[in-house]
Amino acid sequence: MQVASYLPSRNLALELVRVTEAAAISAAREQGRGNKDAVDQAAVDAMRQVLARTDIDGIVVIGEGEKDEAPMLYNGEQVGNGNPPQVDVAVDPVDGTRLTAEGRGGALAVIALAERGSMYAPGSLVYMDKIAVGEEAAGTIDINAPVRHNLEQVGKAVGKEINEITAVILDRPRNEEYIQQVRAAGARISLIGDGDIQAAIATCVHGNGIDIMLGIGGSPEAVTTACAMSALHGEIQCKLWPRDDSERQYAIDNGLDLAQVLTTRDLVDSDHTFFAATGVTTGPLLKGVRFGPDYTSTHSVIMRSQSGTIRFVDARHRVEWVEGDIKP
Repeated sequence: MQVASYLPSRNLALELVRVTEAAAISAAREQGRGNKDAVDQAAVDAMRQVLARTDIDGIVVIGEGEKDEAPMLYNGEQVGNGNPPQVDVAVDPVDGTRLTAEGRGGALAVIALAERGSMYAPGSLVYMDKIAVGEEAAGTIDINAPVRHNLEQVGKAVGKEINEITAVILDRPRNEEYIQQVRAAGARISLIGDGDIQAAIATCVHGNGIDIMLGIGGSPEAVTTACAMSALHGEIQCKLWPRDDSERQYAIDNGLDLAQVLTTRDLVDSDHTFFAATGVTTGPLLKGVRFGPDYTSTHSVIMRSQSGTIRFVDARHRVEWVEGDIKP
């Protein structure tokens, strides 16, 4: 049972955006240079520096980097200055390190919080099968149902024929079956190279033409996305996706049910979630970092589930702030 005084009582997303701004600016300096690890390391270092001065007593439950041995804020790491509230932390210093390294669009710096003990921890199972939709279609989907059925359900919810529905899918061999089923159903597809947090959120934003996200992607991204979906009133459903027999045995040994459908609430069991993301490179949701002679500009989105408040933040940071010590 959580002690009430340790529940978040202020909008922590307003403070977290300073963390993602710092990470995005640092990562963007490595844009197009071809070094994924340099992108991740720059973002991680900036995040740690600002988090150390943030009024939270945080433990990283969902850290990024484990699946490709990149630099990371590691699972179990304590972050913040130790003051209440006690929170779980999900962090992806750059969702789209390859995109940034290659100079492509759609990368974000992301962090999410919820009260202590509320986030699902998949351990070493770093991939999940996922489906995500916006508020209008929430409650109509079923990850165990055929792809055509889910496309039809989304179409009914948003008032479109199936050939007007657009599904966003990570362009990976493991998702070829999804791609073929969507094409067979007659819906449109938007393939993305990385960044399925942004893709899932995009299903909740009117006017960008994305209706549903499908496919197998990272487990850390699923939990982080759930924190945003709690504020957006969208829906994400997932199932753990082991890559081989050793991961299947890991699930058995650790009591993880591979058949379980993980809902938004299963992924983050909280009414107090906070989410912040800043664009590193320009994508469908956020503009990337823009470097100027006097100011560096960032574009962010912040969310709080308790109030359902979504804010977009355009910020200008003086060059001496950016080039010197990063201050919150």
